[in-house]
Amino acid sequence: MEMTHNDGTQQAQAISINHYLQSAHIFCHFTMFIDSHCHLNFPELRPNMDAIRQAMQQTKVGGALVISISLEEFDEVHQLAMDYSNFWASAGVHPDTETGQEPTLDDLLQRGSRPKVLAIGETGLDYYRLNGRSVADMHWQRERFRTHIRAARQLGKPLIIHTRSAADDTLAILREEGETEGQGADCCGGVFHCFTETLDVARAALDIGYYISFSGIITFRNAQDLRDIAAYVPLERMLIETDSPYLAPVPYRGKTNTPAYVVHVAEQIAAVKNLPLTEVAQATTHNFRQLFRPEIIN
Repeated sequence: MEMTHNDGTQQAQAISINHYLQSAHIFCHFTMFIDSHCHLNFPELRPNMDAIRQAMQQTKVGGALVISISLEEFDEVHQLAMDYSNFWASAGVHPDTETGQEPTLDDLLQRGSRPKVLAIGETGLDYYRLNGRSVADMHWQRERFRTHIRAARQLGKPLIIHTRSAADDTLAILREEGETEGQGADCCGGVFHCFTETLDVARAALDIGYYISFSGIITFRNAQDLRDIAAYVPLERMLIETDSPYLAPVPYRGKTNTPAYVVHVAEQIAAVKNLPLTEVAQATTHNFRQLFRPEIIN
């Protein structure tokens, strides 16, 4: 999750979604898309669930993984998964969350064991806003990250990784905790979500068996480096996401994001890889099912 705030009234959001349905040029009558990372419990989105789901249906976005960022909001996230057959949940505490209850291993194991919880996270490291602190002062983030990794390994569920200005430590801790491709069945695996790091970090994530997920940032005019990375990442190791309500893709940049807009992320990937949109849809949906196993975890 990009920790920014996007204001807007419910009426404006509904108008934006309706406008999208009227103007969208992709009405895919083939394999559906899946939004692998969104925050539908956030106040910008939760009151508009009927309109959001209508937009998803119209654009063939067949499902969404709703992400937890604190223990206090987990029940809201999980309830959305229980209320709708094509929503799923994660269990975790965002590295930037400094208020609320600190998660213990038991907290994560208990929540991660509930029906339709597919993953642990989002978790990781974020040194972007140190607010006068040193990297050494962020030891609490590193310990929290290790707790999430251990929970994921015990549960046999993948991790959803957030890393910002902290890629070296993120990768080092994953390796220290046993997340290397050679460990086979002992690894929980996972995805580096909303990827904005370098090509070297992408290679390192792929080397330990992780997936890379791209968001609407890939459509931004100044994101050519990220498009080059998307061209490099094998399609069979790629996911797509919105991180909604944030990071709406072009042509909706600056507006409230919604899972229906994930189609624009797929379009950009198809363009940089010179592939049919159908192939990107089929591959990223298959990858989601391979990583998160929604048909098994119910």
